[in-house]
Amino acid sequence: MSDLHTEVLEVARALIRCDTSNAPGYAGNETLAASYLHEYLTDAGVDCELVARDPHRANLVARIPGSGEAPSLAFVGHLDVVPADPRDWTHPPFAAVVDEGGWLWGRGAIDMKNEVAARAVAMAALAREGFRPRGDLWLIAVADEEDGTADVGMRWLLEARPDIRPDLAINEGGGERLPLADGRVVQTVSIGEKGTFPARVVAVGEAGHASTPDVGANAVPLLAELLRRVGPGMPTPQESPHVDAMLAVLLGGYDDRGEALRDAAALHPVLAHTIPALGGITMAPTLLEGSFKRNVMPARASVELDCRILPGTTEADVERAVRGRLGSDLPYELEWPEELVAGSASSPETGLMDAISRVLVASGDDAELLPMLCTGFTDSVYLRAAGTPTAYGFSPFRSTSAEVLTAGFHNADERVHVDDLLLSVEFHVALAKELLG
Repeated sequence: MSDLHTEVLEVARALIRCDTSNAPGYAGNETLAASYLHEYLTDAGVDCELVARDPHRANLVARIPGSGEAPSLAFVGHLDVVPADPRDWTHPPFAAVVDEGGWLWGRGAIDMKNEVAARAVAMAALAREGFRPRGDLWLIAVADEEDGTADVGMRWLLEARPDIRPDLAINEGGGERLPLADGRVVQTVSIGEKGTFPARVVAVGEAGHASTPDVGANAVPLLAELLRRVGPGMPTPQESPHVDAMLAVLLGGYDDRGEALRDAAALHPVLAHTIPALGGITMAPTLLEGSFKRNVMPARASVELDCRILPGTTEADVERAVRGRLGSDLPYELEWPEELVAGSASSPETGLMDAISRVLVASGDDAELLPMLCTGFTDSVYLRAAGTPTAYGFSPFRSTSAEVLTAGFHNADERVHVDDLLLSVEFHVALAKELLG
């Protein structure tokens, strides 16, 4: 194992051992990881600081200043993780065990302390060799991405620090290597994320005593019929230039959008779930509420739909889609428990995409880049909103299969192959030199 490989493995293990679990009832404690990185990068000669709204939940900001002759580039990541129940794990989730097969196990091994470690080590390696970039090179490692309700992470940081405005950013959300059914190999680049606009469907009936079910109009059976119409909440296909960019790589041209989505989803098992969800507005039923007492048939019963929306989708679009699914022959009301969070995306045709391709080709990786939207959320949304036009999710994986990667997100037995840690360091060093050298 090379010195750089040993170094990035040590940093990744140290970060995983910092329990930065973030969810209601958990402290976050991202300062543990941020302080570790601050000391590590300072020792390498990198200017860095801790920026915190809450002293226990610090963000790390590091920079190698550039001459101003090129756009600035930010390596981005988050320090928090979702909680882990050790009863479900092969190895303790915060022990950072490395097994004989070269797998690093632990909460955050995929999401996303592996990438934070690789980006920090790339930054340190560049500083130690005296790299003087033509544009600023940033490392931004933030708190509170997994929950966000404390508002101590990226959104707050960019508001509090208007000097942090990179032109280009590399964050989480891509890098899976997918051998397709037609013999080609693609590697995903996340160009954007879906947004959210949850809906609450309230079935309206008439209260009654449960001992006489035919008296009144129990709202629960009404809600059940409305739920049947929603089904699992898969979307009706709609037009999207970002989805079209993905389909152009996977299929070339097409005549029918729904058929194209099905054909593209059949090219790899990982795409089988992702691509159908990218077709339009999903409306997965999640939270249910009925009677406050078992012997009372309620006049109202409700379900919340977790609606995920493509970039460009409006409130009116979501309402039209939900009402179209529910029909007009049953009594119900629609409520909107939260404001719309818009979907966000960067163009797939940029100098950053070209640079990623050149770096991969130079390393011997001939996979075609596949621009994808992420079905979930990343902090790239806040970066774009604050003025970073091009924010992608990408870190290359060759030894960790796409199936292991996707199974690891927020799940037990999260793990990454240690060879991919070094691969990521080498990629980020090369990308910085390609863009800023």
